[in-house]
Amino acid sequence: MPAVEPAAVSWFKGYLTPDEQRALTARCLEFLNGPAGGYVPTVRGGGRMRVRMVCLGRHWNALTYRYEATRADHDGAPVPPVPEEFVRLASRIAQDAGFDVAPDVCLINEYGPGGRMGLHQDKDEGRASIEAGLPVVSISLGATARFLFGGLKRRDPVEAMLLESGDAFVFGGPARLRYHGVSRIVAGTAPPALGIDGRINLTFRRY
Repeated sequence: MPAVEPAAVSWFKGYLTPDEQRALTARCLEFLNGPAGGYVPTVRGGGRMRVRMVCLGRHWNALTYRYEATRADHDGAPVPPVPEEFVRLASRIAQDAGFDVAPDVCLINEYGPGGRMGLHQDKDEGRASIEAGLPVVSISLGATARFLFGGLKRRDPVEAMLLESGDAFVFGGPARLRYHGVSRIVAGTAPPALGIDGRINLTFRRY
């Protein structure tokens, strides 16, 4: 059971130690640069996203906005499972925010200097997961991102915050469907020890 009452939104600054950041970055690069690694998705309508993505557990199809067992919108490759150490870490972060959940989906997004992501809702998970308000758990590595966090409607006011390397961000419960995005990556802010210039973001959810 959660140790604390669930908070709709929790921002844990500097949650990961430098050593944890290095280890997690290296693991993410294995997935991004390995077989069936990261690619730039094309969304329905023909636009290309400004991130390089690889999915674990289930693949998010950018053309259908559905989760699948293979990368049907790219190369048909099967989706590797979420590593147990990833599940333990995300579950611990969620518990610190008051949620009891073991994520089974992880999206790894790699942002270059011009990377960004428009305002959107994470609403493609299973109906039971959404209705239960099971949280999205986000971990930032590398360069600082100007993160936008809005309301339940696209036109609601948006708050901008700077997510730095090692930060964890959780939103669930009544905040589960709040709009969010990344407007820019702040150049020159990645810790040199990570060996990357851009940003890597992991987002965990329960399908």
